[in-house]
Amino acid sequence: MRERTVLDVQAVSKHFGGLKAVNAVSFNVREHEVMGIIGPNGSGKTTMMNLISGALAPTSGDIFLDERLISGRHAREISRAGVGRTFQLVRVLPSLSVVENVMAGAVFGHKRLWGREARKHAERQLERVGLSQAVNAPVSTLTYIDEKRVELARALAGDPRVLLLDEWLAGLNPTELQTGITLIKSLRDDGRTVILVEHVMDAIRSLCDRCVVMSSGVKIAEGTPEQALSDPEVIKAYLGDEHA
Repeated sequence: MRERTVLDVQAVSKHFGGLKAVNAVSFNVREHEVMGIIGPNGSGKTTMMNLISGALAPTSGDIFLDERLISGRHAREISRAGVGRTFQLVRVLPSLSVVENVMAGAVFGHKRLWGREARKHAERQLERVGLSQAVNAPVSTLTYIDEKRVELARALAGDPRVLLLDEWLAGLNPTELQTGITLIKSLRDDGRTVILVEHVMDAIRSLCDRCVVMSSGVKIAEGTPEQALSDPEVIKAYLGDEHA
């Protein structure tokens, strides 16, 4: 049985003056699917994530979550509707402990828990990402990958319908990278619906059901990782005309 569409992006554009950062891009994401958004630097991938999460409003086009129009709404409304995210540059709350950082996701996210219930839920998410030993630690004591785990746990604490991972694997050493891929794979196995922006092609191949490839703000290919990465337009965008 085909999974139903959870997120529907319809001809979405974002212009900054004369720069068309995203130009009439359309795709949909099905329930329990992992969708990759890939492309060279400057292709509009993070702008698309910002449009979905509400950090930016589209110049034109519509985005629907479970058939509810979310484009143009405030980021906090979209979070409460069921979109959680991590960022290219890790964003933790430095004055709070590890568990308090994750509790913020439970309080302000889709699930919206409070007090003792929020703490218990946050502790479960920290166990889920492998940080149960650091519940009460200050975030200033964490390694880079553990800061990323905290941010992921905070996103999961909101119980999102769709989880956006923006280069979550970036900056990790080879050992951390394999740990990170395994963790994201476990989210997929749990049935999470995930959109991930990533440059690590091994991760794209092992994690994604489908990929959207962007270049200069437009979608140039869509399909399974194998289909997308073998498309002549994609090879040209990454390697130049002589390799297409």
